[in-house]
This record gives sequence, structure tokens and C-alpha cells, in this order.
Amino acid sequence: MSETGGEFAGTSQRSTKHSPRLDDELQHEVEGMVRSGRSTHAEEWADPEPAAEGEPEVDAAPDGTLVGGTPVGMDADAVIARTELARWLDRADFPSTGPQLADAARDHRAPGSVVAELERLPGGQTYERIGDVVRALGYPTET
Repeated sequence: MSETGGEFAGTSQRSTKHSPRLDDELQHEVEGMVRSGRSTHAEEWADPEPAAEGEPEVDAAPDGTLVGGTPVGMDADAVIARTELARWLDRADFPSTGPQLADAARDHRAPGSVVAELERLPGGQTYERIGDVVRALGYPTET
């Protein structure tokens, strides 16, 4: 590694307040919450406190654009809809019919809007994965 301006190359990627080991532990601690978009703690006391009054809410896309853009053939609304449906369904919920998926979402305590969207699925068809569900609901998918 070469020195540049008194620092070793690559140190700007890490915190200067913690050791690399502690940085990795902190990153691992929040990884599940970042991926799922909801708390992953089993105990309520371990959940982070919400934003204080007058402070802005934390948003995954604060300026309205998705990080990395959207897949070809999809718009931002379709990406958000697919993400929200996938957030409340596990791999173990597939293959299932529309009513079974709506029941599974209720079991996972999904919001009413997600359950209502899944209730629109026809009952006679079996869905193998979330992509099949999104297509059946009429959302565009990547090409």
C-alpha cells in the first residue's frame, strides 16, 4: 500500500474512530435491518429509537431516486412494489396460490396494502417465485 497525504491508501473507506474489527461488527449488526427494511431484533428494547420530533425521517431513497437506478424495462414504482411484496414473503412461502400467499403475508404481519395486493391474484394459479407474482399483478419486469 502506498502513502498519500500522510494516510495509507484505502483508509478513507473505514472509520477512523474504530478498529477495522469493530467496524465490521457494527456493519454486521445493521445488515439485516438494511436488507429487510424493518427491525430484526427479537427484543423490543434492542430496536433503535425513531427520529426525534422535527427531524427528518430516514428514507432509503431520500431524493426520490433509487441507488443504482432501475432495471431495464421497469420503472421506480414497479421496483418499489416488487420490493414491498418480497419483503413480506419468504422463500418457504413458495410455491403457493394467490390466497395462500395472502395468508402467508398476514402471518408475517404485512401491512394491509400488501395483503390487498396479494388478494388480487387469481386463486387457481400456482406461483413459483416473487417474479411470477409481480407479473400476474401487471407490473413491468426487467427485460
